[in-house]
Amino acid sequence: MQKILLVLVMLVLGLPAQAQVAAIDIVKGEGEVLGLRLGYRPSEWHLSEIPVLGDARLYMEVSANLWRYGEEPEYESNIALALSPVLVKQFSTFYDRALFWEFGIGFSLLNKQRFAGKDLGSHYQFEDRIGLIWQVQSQAQLALRYMHYSNAGLQKPNPGLDFIALSYAYRF
Repeated sequence: MQKILLVLVMLVLGLPAQAQVAAIDIVKGEGEVLGLRLGYRPSEWHLSEIPVLGDARLYMEVSANLWRYGEEPEYESNIALALSPVLVKQFSTFYDRALFWEFGIGFSLLNKQRFAGKDLGSHYQFEDRIGLIWQVQSQAQLALRYMHYSNAGLQKPNPGLDFIALSYAYRF
């Protein structure tokens, strides 16, 4: 598995990259879970002629997530660090601006295994996402995405965490 991952990383890093992107997300989880997510995309690659998809892009995102559960003064917090490859494809336009879907599965590390009244089974979680991105300006995007964190059943229990995120991203 490690060899396959190393080969994939080398292939992705070998592709010609484009501009960098920084993002900030406001996230709402189940119950009283709220959070902030900071993302950085050091590179993005244009993938042409992918079977079934056609023309698409791939970006790698590193993120830091801060989640909070409960009310002041007694609340729980959790930090998640994640690395996710994300596939992006334009499917339409909205007010003459590109509209994309995105899909990604990555890895994350939580600082607490117990959070929001749940035993998540492990500090190691997968970060799954599906979302819509609207290119509001040449350098700015708004996105709405569903994100799911779970250990994919590799550890017991595996209740997972679900989030809806509203994101602003800026290309520099």
